[in-house]
Amino acid sequence: MSLTSSTLLVVFLLGTALMFAAAIWLWPRLARQGWRRVLGRVGLVLAVQVLMLSSIGIAANRSLLIYGSWTELAGQEKAARADGEDVAGGSAVKVIGRQRPDVPGGGKRQVAGEIEKVMVQGQKSRIATPAYVYLPPEYFKKGNEKKKFPAAIVLTGFPGTAENLLKGLRYPKTAWTLAKQKKTQPMILVMMRPTVAPPRNTQCVDIPDGPLTETFFGTDLPQAISGAYRVGTSPRNWGIIGDSTGGYCALKVALQHPESYAAGVGLSADYEPEIDRDSGDLFHGNTNEKKRSDLLWSLDHLPQGNSSFLVTTSLQGESNYKATRKFIEKVRHPARVSSITLDHGGHNFNTWNREIPPALEWMSRRLGAE
Repeated sequence: MSLTSSTLLVVFLLGTALMFAAAIWLWPRLARQGWRRVLGRVGLVLAVQVLMLSSIGIAANRSLLIYGSWTELAGQEKAARADGEDVAGGSAVKVIGRQRPDVPGGGKRQVAGEIEKVMVQGQKSRIATPAYVYLPPEYFKKGNEKKKFPAAIVLTGFPGTAENLLKGLRYPKTAWTLAKQKKTQPMILVMMRPTVAPPRNTQCVDIPDGPLTETFFGTDLPQAISGAYRVGTSPRNWGIIGDSTGGYCALKVALQHPESYAAGVGLSADYEPEIDRDSGDLFHGNTNEKKRSDLLWSLDHLPQGNSSFLVTTSLQGESNYKATRKFIEKVRHPARVSSITLDHGGHNFNTWNREIPPALEWMSRRLGAE
């Protein structure tokens, strides 16, 4: 039974109700003295609490899509393996499924567009990872068979699933609505996790003797998508956006790979990698790479390319306000920076759903089709 299925939630809710009813019915019998009855009362209380807390956790996970499977929850998810023959032959993107966007007219892709689930293989990094590709309606309209479109990589946080970007954060629906309102140009969205070597939180770092995550996002991914879809290969065709850990990755990749991306957006972003049990040792004693992965240090000490950045924070509710202000102060020509500062906003979907529409409008103005 899937971790995110409604059936699992119903089973736990029903189990909680039945255990609560059993506790009420059995309590008078266990109210007498004796160690067995005391253990019985303790057992009933614990059973009700465990089932209730499990139900709450399952409901929260279904809403926020923090973990997509039991193996991911247990920290036992394994990274996909790259097929070297496919990559060498130029087939770096393989479509493994299709679905309709949650927009009016979803049955016709000329009206609603289409979402393809794909497996992307990195030629240099040798990383293979799944993603969702949103193709706007204009991609399929008659007369546009040779038209190219701008594209944006969209990253969720850690832990998290790519489905967050479709459901909780509603990127395809927002992009479809904004384009229909003529507030943005039609864009292709490549939606995925920054976790390309699960369960490890690699945070877009090329790890010595480990996953080359920066290489994947900085070089492999735009090349692979451009080879499979009608997207240009110049930096002005590409942007990258993410929240939390994904926001850090988006800013890091845009900052350090201006040859690939013209724009980077960090929603509630960190500005340096978090080293903990989930990340492990990212640098293996490489102090230069450790410094480079600190975005504030990079802005001070490394050349800045012709890139545009958008960063978001809140006066209350976010812990990154001071670091965001420092990031803004350190960006210098030829790079440019814009910002969104909310009065109130937490590190959550509600805040990011407020920021995503203006962020996509901002990105659309900085990208071109060719």
